Amino acid sequence: MTYGHFGIRITSRLLNKYEGFCCGPYSLEGILLMAQDHFKPQPNQVILSSTLNSTITWLEALSFAIMTRSSCDESTNPLLTKMAHDLVPFLEFIVGSNVQTLDLDVPLVATHVPYTSLPKSIINSCCKVVYICSDPKDCYHRKSSAMEDLHLEDAFEFFCEGLSSYGPYWDHLLGYWRASLESPEKILFLKCEDLKNESIYWVKKMAQFMGYPFSFEKEEKGVNAKSLEVNKSGITQFRANELTAKNDTFFMKGKVGDWNNHLTLEMAMQLDQITK
Repeated sequence: MTYGHFGIRITSRLLNKYEGFCCGPYSLEGILLMAQDHFKPQPNQVILSSTLNSTITWLEALSFAIMTRSSCDESTNPLLTKMAHDLVPFLEFIVGSNVQTLDLDVPLVATHVPYTSLPKSIINSCCKVVYICSDPKDCYHRKSSAMEDLHLEDAFEFFCEGLSSYGPYWDHLLGYWRASLESPEKILFLKCEDLKNESIYWVKKMAQFMGYPFSFEKEEKGVNAKSLEVNKSGITQFRANELTAKNDTFFMKGKVGDWNNHLTLEMAMQLDQITK
C-alpha cells in the first residue's frame, strides 16, 4: 500500500513519518488499517498511553490490578503468571483480529499512538485515557530497539531531532497534556516521578478516575513486578508472532534520575533546554 508519509532509515529500521510523528511500519499499518477506521471502544474502555520507554508496562500492571482486585486475590491474579502486555492488548498490534467486536473482560487497551493520531472513535467516545510520561533524560537513555545498534552520541542526536519511535518526544507529551487540560474528566495525565514518589495517592486517583474507586482506606502489600519469574524469562509475541521481545526488556530500573549514570552533563543540559 502507499502511505502518505516519508521514510527515515535509522540503522536497520525504517521510521515512517505520519501526521508529524515517527513510527515503525508495523505501528503505521496498525494506525492506518485498523485503529483509524475500525476500532470501536467499549463505553467503559480505558486507554493507556505513553511514549516508547515511558513505563507503560508499569501502568498496564497497575491498571489491570485496579480493575481486577474485586475478582482476583493475591494468589489468583493473572499478573502472577502472565506479562502485562499479554493481558492488555496494544492498539497498534490488533491488526488481523476482529476489532469490530473486541470485547475484553478487562476493558483495557494500551497504545503509543500520539493524541492527534488516536482514532476518532476514541476521541468522540466517553471512554477514558490515562497517559504517563517520564523525564526526557530518564526516558531517553532507555534506548529503543530502533537505536540499540547506534553509538550513544548518535542515538542522542536522533532523539533530540525527534527521530525516534513515536517522536518527537515533546510533541507527544504536549498533545496529551493539552487534551488533559481541556478534558480533565476524560484524560488523566501522570508523571512517572509522581507515581513513584506518591504511589498510594496516585493509585487511588487512578482508581477513582477509571471508575473503580477504593471503598475504604487500605494499603496492600506490594509486589515488585520485575521480580516475578514470568517477567524475568520468556518471550512476548505481537502480530501473530511476527514481532517478539524478551519479557525482561520491558522492565527498567524504575529509578528516577538514573540518567546520571548514562548521560554527560552537556547532554542533560541540552535535553533540559529543549524541554523548556
